[in-house]
Amino acid sequence: QAMEELEAARSQQAGQLQEMGRREHLLRSDVQRAREQLESFKTRVMQVCSPSAAGSTGKSVTEQQVIEKVRQISDENQQSHEREKSLQKELSSRLTKEKEVSENIEVFKNSLQKLQ
Repeated sequence: QAMEELEAARSQQAGQLQEMGRREHLLRSDVQRAREQLESFKTRVMQVCSPSAAGSTGKSVTEQQVIEKVRQISDENQQSHEREKSLQKELSSRLTKEKEVSENIEVFKNSLQKLQ
């Protein structure tokens, strides 16, 4: 009876080991698929950010390259917003001056008409 119990335990352990091996294989497959998806994503990001930099060299794109490119685009975006604010202020100032000049011209026209 002890031998039967040992055999049953060994059989159960063998089944557990097979199941663990199957799970490990699935996990390895998932990790490989995730790596491929990450590489594809990095390449797409670089193609969008800098088409000439990605794909043409045949080299894989590093995370650092993607981070630097995204940071560069973010900085350029910030500079564009600051430039836009500056241009808005300048435009507002010019419109105010133009309005003042128009009002002064109207006053001058009225004065000139009164003089005639």
